Amino acid sequence: MSDTATNPRKQTLDKDLDKLVHVEEATTTVARGLVAPGLGLLFLALTAIFAATYTFGEPRAVIIIAAAAIGAYMALNIGANDVANNVGPAVGAKAMTLGGALLIAAVFESAGALIAGGDVVDTISKGIIDPAAVGTPEAFVRAMMAALISSALWINLATWIGAPVSTTHSVVGGVMGAGIAAAGFSSVDWAMMTQIAASWVVSPVVGGIIAALFLAFIKTAIIYQDDKITAARRWLPLLIAIMAGAFAAYLTLKGLKKVFPVSGTGAAIIGFAFFAVTWFLAHLFVHAQSEGLENRNQSLRSLFKVPLVISAALLSFAHGANDVANAVGPLAAIVFTVHESTVNTTVTIPLWVMIIGAAGISIGLVLFGPKLIRMVGEQITKLNPMRAFCVALSAAITVIIASGLGLPISSTHTAVGAIFGVGFFREWYTAHSKRRRAYLERKGVRLKADNGASDDDDLEIELQKTSREEIARRKLVRRAHVRTIVAAWVTTVPAAALLSAVIFLVLDLVA
Repeated sequence: MSDTATNPRKQTLDKDLDKLVHVEEATTTVARGLVAPGLGLLFLALTAIFAATYTFGEPRAVIIIAAAAIGAYMALNIGANDVANNVGPAVGAKAMTLGGALLIAAVFESAGALIAGGDVVDTISKGIIDPAAVGTPEAFVRAMMAALISSALWINLATWIGAPVSTTHSVVGGVMGAGIAAAGFSSVDWAMMTQIAASWVVSPVVGGIIAALFLAFIKTAIIYQDDKITAARRWLPLLIAIMAGAFAAYLTLKGLKKVFPVSGTGAAIIGFAFFAVTWFLAHLFVHAQSEGLENRNQSLRSLFKVPLVISAALLSFAHGANDVANAVGPLAAIVFTVHESTVNTTVTIPLWVMIIGAAGISIGLVLFGPKLIRMVGEQITKLNPMRAFCVALSAAITVIIASGLGLPISSTHTAVGAIFGVGFFREWYTAHSKRRRAYLERKGVRLKADNGASDDDDLEIELQKTSREEIARRKLVRRAHVRTIVAAWVTTVPAAALLSAVIFLVLDLVA
């Protein structure tokens, strides 16, 4: 008989030690979950101190310091939610690790914000409300404060439930709600709001269609060719050149306006020049990379990885250049109004305010971004480098088309809509493509009539006999995520507006 069995005290001691071990493990788990919020609060405190150094001795410095902390909170939430659209597809496609994606996005987001972030911003989000109708400068400051708080809270909630939402729409809703609370419904430009509402549909639909068309081309021209490597050498340089030209024009129009102003014609010329040069260089790159590769889809994935990583970096740069204004635009309006005791439709953003926005986006991405990155890259639909490349290419082209037509558009809706488009196209293609069936039959794979397979990347999976019910159950796009995201999109503006109106009324009572 063992000592433990004969010694009740030892049995009790062992049980107590086991309990202590479990308590220690639980404590460690809980503490780990508090690290990110703790560091986030530390950043807000440091932001307040940073702002105090620039407002020391001013009569209303407390208002600016409080607004700086709120703007930093907004920037954290933009980094946690919005940036996932730029690097999520590359992570989901295994083109880069999560850590590498966080590093690349943080560097290029900050660079875009500080180098190409617009130094003049429309403080009322593209004319949503009439500043003159709001009333006194004090009321305008409260309206901008309410807009910042409400939009930040809404994005925080969306991140928590795992829904990528448009930060631009959140700010628009916040400004609209505060404007209505301050001056009534007549203060809102409803024609502009109608255009923004239309972008809820235009952005994801156009992004999804363009991404699906590129994926259809890649499948037809490369994937289902007998000699995949030769087909990739022929067509991949063209796709890379299109990406380079699109991003060159995109960054020129949307991201580099602070560095040098360029007309639409100038941007088109720059885009075409990058297209031509990149097409030549891409031929050399693809030929060198494809030497010795086997005639398999896995080889194709490796050829798409480098262009995909570059596109993620460029998307992050452009996002930092454009969307930093969502965090610091209202903050800059507050700073200007407090200093000048007057309301203006456009203001110059001080460098210290831009630094807060750039730092907040990068820190929010690192601390809270992984959740949405995994959602966008892995949980909506399965991505590989070819599909993720189509998503990135679609995002740039859609924004260019919308800019040329003068349509308001959401980069978040565009990118996520492109992912939807890729997934739904795969569902249709798997079930209906005659070219795919002919290709598989040439490879000796027999399919039951009317049946496809769950993934067209691995021919071994095609051998599985799956029923129609099983195919219906294993949809390639997760419907639960689609419903959650679409619901969040539709409710973003009204929810942010209602929350902003309540916050403004509370601030008005306190004042």
